[in-house]
Amino acid sequence: MAVKIIDYGTKEYKQMVDLRYHILRKPLGLSFTQEELESEKGNIHVGCFDDDKLEGCCMLVPKDKTTIQLRQMAVISGLQGKGIGKVLMQFAENISRDLGYKKLIMHARKTAIGFYEKLGYSKTGNEFLEVTIPHFAMEKEL
Repeated sequence: MAVKIIDYGTKEYKQMVDLRYHILRKPLGLSFTQEELESEKGNIHVGCFDDDKLEGCCMLVPKDKTTIQLRQMAVISGLQGKGIGKVLMQFAENISRDLGYKKLIMHARKTAIGFYEKLGYSKTGNEFLEVTIPHFAMEKEL
């Protein structure tokens, strides 16, 4: 298992968009717009690979000088619960710290709250709807 930063627009980035679509968007009847994908150019894209096969991914979006946001965390169905998400989160936290960020924030799906709480994240507000499903804002000091 190798975790690395993925460059925008590469073959690996296209694998990442495909994985995110199949895991996060398609089940909700949603897709990506070209504008959404173009807005990702300045973000940090992280992928977990087994050989050349992408098994999980996430994206980090700088919010200000001290805060970065985790978005679009996805792991292939059937591989969830095997430690890929945890490895992705450790890598994302380390890269965020290395870049000088002090806090990682996210909008976590309600179904994933337990996963993030085990990694030290706390809910920071009430439940809200995003992309038609319940989410909570969560954060962790790095």
